[in-house]
Formats: sequence, C-alpha cells, structure tokens
Amino acid sequence: MRVLVVGGSGFLGRTVCRRAVDAGLSVVGSFHSGSMDVPGVAARRLDVTDRAAVRALVAEVRPDAVVGTPYRYGDWAVTADGAAHVAVAAAEVGARLVHVSSDALHAGRPTPYADDDPPTPVHAYGAAKAAAETAVRAIDPGAAVVRTSLILGEGSKQIQLCRDALAGRAVLFTDELRCPIDVTDLADAVLELVASSYAGPLNVAGPDAVSRADLGRLVAERSGVSTAGLTTTTGASTGLTRPLDVRLDSSRAAGLLRTRLRGVRELLAH
Repeated sequence: MRVLVVGGSGFLGRTVCRRAVDAGLSVVGSFHSGSMDVPGVAARRLDVTDRAAVRALVAEVRPDAVVGTPYRYGDWAVTADGAAHVAVAAAEVGARLVHVSSDALHAGRPTPYADDDPPTPVHAYGAAKAAAETAVRAIDPGAAVVRTSLILGEGSKQIQLCRDALAGRAVLFTDELRCPIDVTDLADAVLELVASSYAGPLNVAGPDAVSRADLGRLVAERSGVSTAGLTTTTGASTGLTRPLDVRLDSSRAAGLLRTRLRGVRELLAH
C-alpha cells in the first residue's frame, strides 16, 4: 500500500510517516518549507493552498490512501481550504482519506463530546477546523475524520508549554480541560483507520481529562522539577477566547481500534 501523508513534516505527520514505514508501507510525505528527512519516506514539497499543485502531486503519486494532517494556527487558507484541496485530489484518484481534525471545533461544555456531536466553534481556529470537516465530508462521505486533542510526546508544543510555565515563562489554566494523547498512539490509530472502511467523525483522544495546570504538574513530577514557579489562573477570569472544558468521549475508538489509547497519567508516570 502506498500512503501519502500531507503535512508529513509536522509533529504528528512525521510520526505517521515513521510508523507507516515501520509497518512496511510505501510512504510519501509532503512538507511546505525547510526539509523532511524521515528515513524511508519520499519527501515532496507542497503548498496545500495551491489547489492545482495538490491535485498534480496526488495524481503523480497515485496513493492508495491519503492522511491529511496540515494546519497552521490562524491561517484559514491552510487549515480549511487546504483540507478541501486534499479531499478533492484524493477523491479524483479514488484514494482512501483520513483527515485529522481537532477538539478545537467545539465550544466547551460540562459533559464530554460524542463522536457525532456537530461543531460549535467559538474562535477562528475552531471555525477553520469545522469548515475543513464540512468540506471533507461533503467531498468524500467515506472519509474518516479523526477528532483529537492535545498531542504529547518528545518535541510536543504542549509539553514545551508546560516546561515554560514551570520556568515562569507562561501561565497555565486550571479550568481548561482536555484529553491528551500520545503522538505514537494517535499515529497508530490513524494508520489503522487507513486500512479500515470507517466513515465519519471519530474521537481519538486519551481517556484522562486533565486541566492545563494539572498537565504542567504531571510534567513536573515526571521531570523531577519543582512546581514552585508554576503560575496558574482561570481562563474564565482572563477572558480566554478559546473553549475551556472540551472533553472527548473516545469509547467508540477504544472499542473499534487495536491501538490502546493511553491516558496522560500513564504516559507521564515515573
């Protein structure tokens, strides 16, 4: 099987590429700037905002499956339009499409979100991710749409934010709840979906709901670092514009997939 990973130089995309190579797949990974040096991956430069370029690359590679991971915070053209361009190109060659979405498209509420709950974005990035999903599902109703949460692992922006907060360079919120997932678990789940016929949205996140502040404390404990310099507050008190309590119910994915989605407490345990 040949897989094209669009956004293959990103944190998740790179891991998907590595795990796909390890599984014996033929892998092409796209990148926008800089370089991409994952062993066993054929790297191709691509601007997902260029519809013609996306169609040309997919037509040349003729993948059996396409994994769409590109996004740029605050950039509608990359996050929303880019996803639509990828979906069109994949459909033209009859490739299986797995699109990676985000919990950011929900507004936040006191109860967890199910897989099929409709998007309720409250900020620009959430709206872009919601638009991306709408385009993907309209273009290819058979596509799998993976809604995930904070992605952890060495090199994760989420872990770095916690380290910055522990060093007094950032503030973490006590009322901003998410369900973090390990990048390898997520990549393996995505590749399982590549080989499946699952269609529609699927929550793929960890089973533990933690606040940003609690995540910082777990990182401190794992690293043996004092929490004395950790500054916390509430998003509500600061007028935070992004959603606060966004917990994903991933029980459907847990029952469907062989990959075990580990919780953050297990991931960061000593």
